[in-house]
Amino acid sequence: MIEWIHREAVYLWYYLDIQFRQIAPYWALGIVLGSAVSVFGKKYIHGAFARIGQRKMGVLGVIPASLLGIASPLCMYGTIPIAASFSEQGVQDDYLAAFMMSSILLNPQLIFYSGALGQKALIIRCVSCFLCGCFAGLLIRRFYSGKRKSFFDFSGFREGKSRDTDPNLLLRFLKNVWRNIKATGPMFALGILLTALYQIHVPGEFVSGLFGKNNGFGVLMAATIGVPVYMCGGGTIPLLNEWLADGMSMGSAAAFMLTGPSTKITNLGAMKIVLGWKRFILYLAFVMLFSLCTGLLVDLI
Repeated sequence: MIEWIHREAVYLWYYLDIQFRQIAPYWALGIVLGSAVSVFGKKYIHGAFARIGQRKMGVLGVIPASLLGIASPLCMYGTIPIAASFSEQGVQDDYLAAFMMSSILLNPQLIFYSGALGQKALIIRCVSCFLCGCFAGLLIRRFYSGKRKSFFDFSGFREGKSRDTDPNLLLRFLKNVWRNIKATGPMFALGILLTALYQIHVPGEFVSGLFGKNNGFGVLMAATIGVPVYMCGGGTIPLLNEWLADGMSMGSAAAFMLTGPSTKITNLGAMKIVLGWKRFILYLAFVMLFSLCTGLLVDLI
């Protein structure tokens, strides 16, 4: 028994060390650059989105709206009050939908962190999240434009005060970095631990057989397990990186990266509040269908 425990501990430490060396630099870079965007660029990003809403750019407005949603460093519960204030300023629902959808899926910190998955996966993640935001906006414009009642219910949401208020810019930045470390560090550590345990106890053939290329069922499974498995970007990047190394197809990874953040429990709670039950079900159906189609298309290319 003691020998078994010692052997498991040695294996665990070995794989933890490997995972940390591979992933930690991307996590640290994401925190530093993400905090820089949050402290120094957030007001310009949100100001640019407000100007898009004022210009009435027509259907093309969903493109910059989706891009700015990705650039926004806020989490979903931070994005909704901002979106509520934009709605009060008269920004159209299709622009809001594009901004919020892409903001759920991706942010500057996660972009840098996803670099650990390789250039191809990073490009696919960025493009698919951008397109998902655009499609969400286009669907709202097609089926809900012109109706008297807003698609979203922002009642009770008001933009809160920023925590980046220190008059010293360096201290403001360092405080934001520390908050990011506290927020993402535990999930990052958990992701490293789960990945190490996976490497020790799960054969690589299992993943390649389940999520391998040209396997439509694998894409469907990846889209489905993204719902309960996804913790946060910090928790799933190490595991996803190992799955890709063991033969997971890029299409399955793309599906997982779309359903995961969009169905994370905190994001679901926020979306349920602003959508109501009927539109919330439509939101889930859209996410699953878009993720499945994206994964199948990526594997075909």
